[in-house]
Amino acid sequence: MDSEDARLARDWLVGRGVTGSGDVWSCDGEGCSANEVAHEWTDKVLEDPSLDVVGRVRVALGLLDLLDQYAVAMYLKTTPLPPEAEVVFWAAYRRRLEAPESAEPVTYSLWVDWFEDPATVDTAFAEVVVGLDELAEGPLRRARRVLVVSGPVPWRLKRDLYRRAASTPVLHEALFHGLRGSLHDVYGDLDRDEALGLLAEVDLPGERVAALRDDLKAP
Repeated sequence: MDSEDARLARDWLVGRGVTGSGDVWSCDGEGCSANEVAHEWTDKVLEDPSLDVVGRVRVALGLLDLLDQYAVAMYLKTTPLPPEAEVVFWAAYRRRLEAPESAEPVTYSLWVDWFEDPATVDTAFAEVVVGLDELAEGPLRRARRVLVVSGPVPWRLKRDLYRRAASTPVLHEALFHGLRGSLHDVYGDLDRDEALGLLAEVDLPGERVAALRDDLKAP
């Protein structure tokens, strides 16, 4: 993603002898992978005294764009952020969830870090569903991605989004994945009776729906 944050991150890396793109990087003249750059430099930028806290978060988010590595998102999750930096962080996550490019590091981070953590799931879910009342192209893409990884989100939080998805045919596939994850994820959460009602509205191939319906009805 060619964002302003990415340009900031590239300049920051160049200043430390790190250049490259994709998965081919050079670290002080030695070859290194994008994952190695992510682990070596994300925590350093998040502690860089030459930047204010918002600047650190923006450069780290730029590393996420440049490197496309979950490790960057992991370090961001474990770094306490003041309110002004949280605003920047969540706005950036929403943009990435709406972008056509792959958002796998972001969605994986939401799933295993933010949604599975009882201390952060309420805030995280509320932030990533902001503005999903108007389902234009970008918000639809964000809704799909959030639904697919929403298994660990408590039912009380995701019920309304699931109901809206059930009445939006283009979201039925994502809703199906969300319901399946809600049942089978290690930290999945759902109301079985309500889930069965929603599943009845899903217009997808019968065999898959029947298999999940049987799982929901099982003791």
